[in-house]
Amino acid sequence: MQLTITGHQLEVTDPIKEYIETKFARIKRHFDQVLNVHVIISVEKLRHKSEATMHIGGRDFFAESTEDHLYKSIDLLVDKLDKQIRRHKDKMTDHHNVEAIRMNQASY
Repeated sequence: MQLTITGHQLEVTDPIKEYIETKFARIKRHFDQVLNVHVIISVEKLRHKSEATMHIGGRDFFAESTEDHLYKSIDLLVDKLDKQIRRHKDKMTDHHNVEAIRMNQASY
């Protein structure tokens, strides 16, 4: 997974970079086919805004969050992307086949 972090009117320090990397490792744990992620962090007056675009094999996912604290904003951003990824992974899984196998096993 290629992770690109950009700061607008904010310097991306090593602790911020490490925090983002550990948070995005959670998404990779759920779905390991993540190709690249571009994270943009910015400050608008007293609000911290985080946005990310994630490219996964033909699909792009986008999420953004705005909070009072930078780390809260990153947490919310990762939660939103994680939810989108889990929903996408769930759609890709064929649930009807699993139910048919369960019904056949129950009839024995």
